[in-house]
Amino acid sequence: MKLNLLAGLAALTVMTGLGQTAASAVEEPAYPEGYRRWTHVLSGVSNANFNRYEGLHNIYANPKAVEGYKSSGAFPDGSVIVFDLFEVVDKGGATVATKRKFIDVMVKDSKRYAATGGWGYTEFLGESRTERGFAQDKAPSCHACHLAKAGRDAVFTRFKD
Repeated sequence: MKLNLLAGLAALTVMTGLGQTAASAVEEPAYPEGYRRWTHVLSGVSNANFNRYEGLHNIYANPKAVEGYKSSGAFPDGSVIVFDLFEVVDKGGATVATKRKFIDVMVKDSKRYAATGGWGYTEFLGESRTERGFAQDKAPSCHACHLAKAGRDAVFTRFKD
C-alpha cells in the first residue's frame, strides 16, 4: 500500500509539473547582443568593500530602458539594463580596466518574470555569451536586493543627460 501511494504521488507530480521549481519553468534572459552600442548610463569604480563587485563597471540601457530612466521611474516591458564589470589595475597612477569579470543583465517582462517584480536577472561570466554565474532560481535574491529601489522600479542607477 505504501509503495503504491508513493508511486501514485510520483506520477501525479510528473503529470502536474509539481516537481518543477518555479524558476525552471521561466526562460532565462538572453545574452544582450550589441549592448555596448546602447546608451551608456554611467561608469563607476567600486573598491574591495564591494567584494565581488570590485572593479570598473559600465551600465548600458537599451532604448526601452532609456524610456524608463527618463519617465517617472516605471520601466516598460522590453527594457534591458546591463552592468558590465572589469577587473582594474593601477598603471602609472591611472586605473585601467583589464579582464571582464562578468555582465549582469536585467530584463523587464511583466508576464514572464512576474514572481520577481517583472524583472528577469542573469549573469554571464567573463567573455562568455553562454556560461552563466547563476540561473533564474537565484533571481529572487537579486530582486530582494533591488527592492531597496522599489520607488524606481527596482533600478539602482539614474540616467543624467
